[in-house]
Amino acid sequence: MSNSLLPVGQLSPGHDLGGYIHAVNSIPVLSAQEERDLAYRLYDEGDLEAARRLVLSHLRFVVHIARSYSGYGLQQADLIQEGNVGLMKAVKRFDPNQGVRLVSFAVHWIKAEIHEFVLRNWRIVKIATTKAQRKLFFNLRSAKKRLAWLNNDEVNAIAKDLDVKPEVVRDMEGRLSSFDAGFDASPSDDEDSVYQAPVHYLDDAASDPATQLEDSDFEQDSTRRLQSALESLDERSQDILKRRWLGEYKSTLHDLADVYGVSAERIRQLEKNAMKKLRQKIGEDAFAA
Repeated sequence: MSNSLLPVGQLSPGHDLGGYIHAVNSIPVLSAQEERDLAYRLYDEGDLEAARRLVLSHLRFVVHIARSYSGYGLQQADLIQEGNVGLMKAVKRFDPNQGVRLVSFAVHWIKAEIHEFVLRNWRIVKIATTKAQRKLFFNLRSAKKRLAWLNNDEVNAIAKDLDVKPEVVRDMEGRLSSFDAGFDASPSDDEDSVYQAPVHYLDDAASDPATQLEDSDFEQDSTRRLQSALESLDERSQDILKRRWLGEYKSTLHDLADVYGVSAERIRQLEKNAMKKLRQKIGEDAFAA
């Protein structure tokens, strides 16, 4: 079957996955010489037809790799499509002068695209963000097919092999064992389970607009009363309270004693009297309101 005769509709795995796999498996595999000739045509001349033939002849290889990621609960067609993107990137960057087959070069690009897709879509919350976490994620997923919870020897062995700390392995194992929970109750949940949905216990009363407005009004009113009460005091009392409690840098009793030329005990008494008058004034304003 010639590459040029492949029906266009079958080039998309989402159209008919079974038909797509049958179609790509029917595309002849290139010999080493054919692949080399096409690669040089693309590398030296920018021949897009050569690029197309290189991509088509390796689509079956993408299907083979994508099948190894079937345990993540993602659509096979999506995994294949992402792998195809990696294959096209590999073909674009392939240098035939390196003396390796395209399939050996492309495997990195295909897996990289599939890995990115898995990490983006396996969980709502990203489970791995750094390069080390991504490597650990896929290695642990493979290990967890054979193991239950890892014991200390297994954790230490994996940590040594991946050059990470044992606690990092434990942390990733915990992430793998967790699951996404819907914020709202599912229509299929029974009556008892409905009330366990996060929507019933994660709501933030402070985010209610009425509550926010009430809090803002209360804060503004409290600030106004404090300012009014301070202005009712004599200048020295105002200064002492502001320096002791309202300034960015709090003055000590001894600091103020030096300023006013009195003892620290006298400053303490003045402060105490000023605070008493301040509370009394604020109370009177609140009662009057």
